[in-house]
Amino acid sequence: MSESTGRVADATGNWVDSLAPSYARPYLRLARLDRPIGSWLLLMPCWWSVGLAGIYSARFPSVWHIALFFIGAFAMRGAGCTWNDLVDRDLDGRVERTRSRPIPSGQVTVAQATMFMLAQALVGFLVLIQFNRFTVWAGIASLLVVVIYPFMKRITYWPQIFLGLAFSWGALMGWPAAFGRLDWPALVLYAGSILWVIGYDTIYAHQDREDDLLIGIKSTALLFGERTPTMLAGFYAAAVILIAAAGFMAGGGMIFTIGIIAFAAHLAWQVNRLDIDDPAHCLVLFKSNRDAGLTLFGAMLLDAAI
Repeated sequence: MSESTGRVADATGNWVDSLAPSYARPYLRLARLDRPIGSWLLLMPCWWSVGLAGIYSARFPSVWHIALFFIGAFAMRGAGCTWNDLVDRDLDGRVERTRSRPIPSGQVTVAQATMFMLAQALVGFLVLIQFNRFTVWAGIASLLVVVIYPFMKRITYWPQIFLGLAFSWGALMGWPAAFGRLDWPALVLYAGSILWVIGYDTIYAHQDREDDLLIGIKSTALLFGERTPTMLAGFYAAAVILIAAAGFMAGGGMIFTIGIIAFAAHLAWQVNRLDIDDPAHCLVLFKSNRDAGLTLFGAMLLDAAI
């Protein structure tokens, strides 16, 4: 297989293609390290939850916890994506954007991918056990949602809900990492993050709308169709309200308020700019959610520190 064939369709020109050793590239692609945006989006609710805990305790959050969540998010997103590719290997081979992924293109075998998934999960577990017992059990509980998510697109037009449940789980981790328990600010943050994920993953799903329709895969992109901007505005507005409520419940002040306004403005910009018939532009808008999330996290850190 040529190197150009080995590249994933929506991830050309990245460091994996140009710098990584050739033997490692299929595994780095399985872990989506050629497209780390998903890892960043998985990380954001973790860091938000850490930030809320800092606001509530009126002190700068634990840098150790911030670092652990960074490593854990990248490891577990890689493991989750490898699991997703194992489950979807036949479907991926029928979709233009995904047929060059390592498993359907023959770059790695199912057995090799399974071993790699377990190795990434082990890294995630080693990170997890650095936290208190409550947080460890909360992390283990997330595996149920992670395991069932890849099957939901075959069953319901709302697989984005299950992705939201999985990708927002970090909102239930950062707070108990600090306090050893779950309180309402973390639970409300989790609800708001789920709505945020449903919104941005609907944008992402519009890239595959035609292929999904042909092979019978369901998504909110197909369900909403031309109503997507209106539905997106609703999900994003509800997400902002809930995340803001979580912050104020934790004692967020003026800096947090500025941060949530900036976050809301970014989401409104996405809705205004969305063109569901332009897959490349949908990808740009989807990726911009990392910047929105980092803006909010930065405001949380400043609010906690000041």
